[in-house]
Amino acid sequence: MPLLTETELREWGHALGQRLAPGSIVTLDGPLGAGKTTLVQAIAQGLGVQAGATSPTYTYVHRYEGRRGAVYHLDCYRLKHPDDAADLDWEAIVKADAALIEWPEKAGDWVPRPTLRITLAHGDDPDLRSLETA
Repeated sequence: MPLLTETELREWGHALGQRLAPGSIVTLDGPLGAGKTTLVQAIAQGLGVQAGATSPTYTYVHRYEGRRGAVYHLDCYRLKHPDDAADLDWEAIVKADAALIEWPEKAGDWVPRPTLRITLAHGDDPDLRSLETA
């Protein structure tokens, strides 16, 4: 697993966003502060989102317009039970150009099968993050 600085993480995410296929579902796992939202912001920029992506912690979902269409950013951290995800507009989310989902385990079976799973973790150095993809 590579160890990345925040700048390298942003560069990696931006490059990923530029090459994601339409309809991609990307899940992001890792502890609080591991860089999930930072990575989502960079991926969104790579997808052509002009507005800065922010954490949808209080609304669960933000929708942005990218160069090819809708980009959804979901943060499922505050879901108390997977059934709470039933009210999210999954039909629109899976038809979007991309869906970027933080804390997917909290939404259980509601989360569609991901195109890419990203796991981030804190490195021994507080300024570094490990990144693993599957």
